[in-house]
Amino acid sequence: MFDIKVKAIENTEHQNDGTFLQTPFWCQFKSRHGWSYRRFEVQATMPDLFKEDEADCGHSQEKSKNASDAGFGVTKTMEVSVLNRSFAKGMFSIAYIPLFPKLPYQCTPEEVLDKALADSDSADTDDSAPQISIINQELVTPETQSIEFAHYLRELADALKPQLPKNTIAIRFDPDVSFSSPEDRDFFNFGIKTISYADHLHLKKNKVDIQPPDSTLVDLTGSEEEILNRMHAKWRYNIRLSERKGVVIHRYLGNDINLSEKLDKFYELTKETNARDGNSSHAKAYYLDLIKSSAEEIAAGKDVPVISLYIAEHEGDEIASIMTLFSHDEAIYLYGASSNNKRNLMPNHLLQWTAMRDAKAYGSKYYDMYGMPPEGKNEHHPMHGLYMFKANFGGKNIHRTGSWDIPVKPVYGLYNCAEKARAFWFKKVVKKLKGR
Repeated sequence: MFDIKVKAIENTEHQNDGTFLQTPFWCQFKSRHGWSYRRFEVQATMPDLFKEDEADCGHSQEKSKNASDAGFGVTKTMEVSVLNRSFAKGMFSIAYIPLFPKLPYQCTPEEVLDKALADSDSADTDDSAPQISIINQELVTPETQSIEFAHYLRELADALKPQLPKNTIAIRFDPDVSFSSPEDRDFFNFGIKTISYADHLHLKKNKVDIQPPDSTLVDLTGSEEEILNRMHAKWRYNIRLSERKGVVIHRYLGNDINLSEKLDKFYELTKETNARDGNSSHAKAYYLDLIKSSAEEIAAGKDVPVISLYIAEHEGDEIASIMTLFSHDEAIYLYGASSNNKRNLMPNHLLQWTAMRDAKAYGSKYYDMYGMPPEGKNEHHPMHGLYMFKANFGGKNIHRTGSWDIPVKPVYGLYNCAEKARAFWFKKVVKKLKGR
């Protein structure tokens, strides 16, 4: 279906744009913490979605031209970083591709979809019109691309496989495809599963997602007043309350003279948070390497994401902290921690607002809260509080497809079972034993 060519590359012009997970900076950082990575140029020729329809239905030349103008029947050139992690003393490895690829075809703009559906409904209710409603234009949505996308993933994996280590047992994609509701996302994923089964593509929806599939994105392109006005009124009040009560936010970069001391405090707060919420975290050296390597590369004149450590302080007490990443396209709330004390001062609200303002000043287009429970809107959900905290900053909720695996070796089946068992143990059994 797709003509895909892949070649390894050493250098790239895309240093600090797109998703941070695909930047050379992030991949190089991960390579110092148990991963290896390779970067490739991918050329994919997208077949014309409407070619068959034109042959069968006699579509006009004008319609074919419009389809081409919309991005169909063209060759796209992309770059992708592929991370590899070995296990079983190097006998096997998993190839992981975060937030790639996007949908192969451009979607019909929402306003065009709305108009077409409205015209269709109007025709249905018009007694003088034929009772069969026909939308006489091609409408492309994420949901209608399940067939093409399933084949796209399969063919991408087949093209990449010869370039990967020989011990690779599976290629794992976290596609950059998102939806406005969990229901639409689930419908899309069901379509991929159906096509995979029917066409023997062997795509496996992994129950253990690597990146958080659900999040909320705060638009930073407007004025500060506009950003604030999109927040819940209580959240604006909490920000002002925190300021009035004397909470002060300090920002630290990797070249700050007292960084080590402040990172120690961040790590203390992280351990306190983990004990309270039953979570786990990276070693302190991981966070230190991340923030210092960003500052060092920027000092060397490289255009890489900015990593910042924010600490909320009140009357000498450091009570909450977050770590963020700013790139040209996005700002990410990477990690957060808070004390059990003085939570009534709402330091986390002020921390997030301060980071948003700094990200806007840097030029980031949106601020990603980076994970939220999709069902958290339900007040009885155990993570309802986390959902409300993030959602009430006025962002747009998104729901990505999650991780998809394409097995390369038969041993993948055993690995997948072990992975699911491990996730069940830590996310269900351990938390229940700890009363959470």
